[in-house]
Amino acid sequence: MDTHTLLVFCKRGRNKLSICNKLCYAVGGAPYQITGCALGFFLQIYLLDVAQLDPFYASIILFGGRAWDAVTDPTVGFLVSRSPWTRYGRMLPWILLSTPLAVLAYFLIWYVPPFENGKVIWYLFFYCLFQSLQTCFHVPYSALTMFITSDQKERDSATAYRMTVEVLGTVLGTAIQGQIVGMANAPCLKGPSDILAEGNSSYNSTEKTQINGIICVIYILCAIVLFFGVKEQKEPMSFFQGIRLVMGHGPYAKLVMVFLFTSLGFMLLEGNFALFCSYTLGFRNDFQNILLVIMLSATLAIPFWQWFLSRFGKKTAVYIGSLSVIPFLVLVACVKSNLIVTYIVAFAAGVSVAAAFLLPWSMLPDVVDDFQVHNPDSTGHEALFYSFYVFFTKFASGVSLGISTLSLDFAGYLTRGCSQPHTVDLTLKILVTAAPIVLILIGLCILYTYPINEEKRQGNRKLLQEQRDNESDSDTDSTELANVV
Repeated sequence: MDTHTLLVFCKRGRNKLSICNKLCYAVGGAPYQITGCALGFFLQIYLLDVAQLDPFYASIILFGGRAWDAVTDPTVGFLVSRSPWTRYGRMLPWILLSTPLAVLAYFLIWYVPPFENGKVIWYLFFYCLFQSLQTCFHVPYSALTMFITSDQKERDSATAYRMTVEVLGTVLGTAIQGQIVGMANAPCLKGPSDILAEGNSSYNSTEKTQINGIICVIYILCAIVLFFGVKEQKEPMSFFQGIRLVMGHGPYAKLVMVFLFTSLGFMLLEGNFALFCSYTLGFRNDFQNILLVIMLSATLAIPFWQWFLSRFGKKTAVYIGSLSVIPFLVLVACVKSNLIVTYIVAFAAGVSVAAAFLLPWSMLPDVVDDFQVHNPDSTGHEALFYSFYVFFTKFASGVSLGISTLSLDFAGYLTRGCSQPHTVDLTLKILVTAAPIVLILIGLCILYTYPINEEKRQGNRKLLQEQRDNESDSDTDSTELANVV
């Protein structure tokens, strides 16, 4: 075996990740999904029925927090790209240092302050603060996919591990936070006069604090496991010289638009499903269990979608995964309220949610590889790809929550009412069924123009490997010349 072959073999060996490395990397995705799922499913109903805020002010908090969160993503992407390399890497210090304050801010979001005036400011401040700190965790963590290995198969495998753990995180977030909202949710009141007379709901604050503390502890433990269990590979990185190329890269722009629309559809479904179950379907005491079924179904479906995309390709998986939920949304909209049918729809939605979780993060590395093939001299822009993708998805989330809560306000939503006006039921039905279907179909139409198919992906893989082999040749020649000198 000659020297060049030995060097290439050793380099490829270094790119292999152990199961332990993949698990430690995957565990780092749990905090974002646990807290994100809890906020997505329960914050709206928490603000309306537990904190008892007016729907208009709740919409300001939800939209303002998500809009602020979206703005912080490219900002953090810039700061990460400009931060110096340390012996722990460039991404990992951001993750570790942001964790303690993020945990504190998250804890205070779910605390009802003992005053009425200033409640809106309280929730808006800590919601924005948490979103900013979580961005300091999530953007570096997302970009870390490109820095744990340069091997495409290993990245796909690590992403599958990550998605499995993240969906398990959503199960934990749904189960734990659902108990908090469930125990804090005061009994419904039959009329406006009852609502005024009742005032604030009472609940077991000590027990709620203990359960909320579980999520905070999990967040910290996951950050520690990620920090000590993953080794970040050093790569050169710059910001300004690459931002125009990144944003102008056609496949990336199309992929972002695809998942902007599909994620907006799923976020409308996620953000309003608890209220839809409680009021439109009349399952006020069962909505936590219905949401848990969605997340458990998604967890079980992740291995299936990983097999499916490797067998039939990623574009096909997006089409099948996104379209599979539509018949069940039509079913729940047309069939009279039935608990069994609702559980079936929840299970089917979970299968589709699994595809929505896995596929964007599995396809983003392909776009980065395609960019590197077409721009071999422009390196180190991975954090920009991920930060702007997160920016657009979070902006979509803020838009969905803001529109949803404002729509409920205009429809005449009654805080803690045992029943809602017909206009509210109709609004919830549109937000959970018709609107997501339309948005998903728009996203899939854009996907048709996405140019990276399996043949293109494999071609990029070969070209990148040739580039890396040539770099190895250059390094070998430089070393031999230095020895001669």
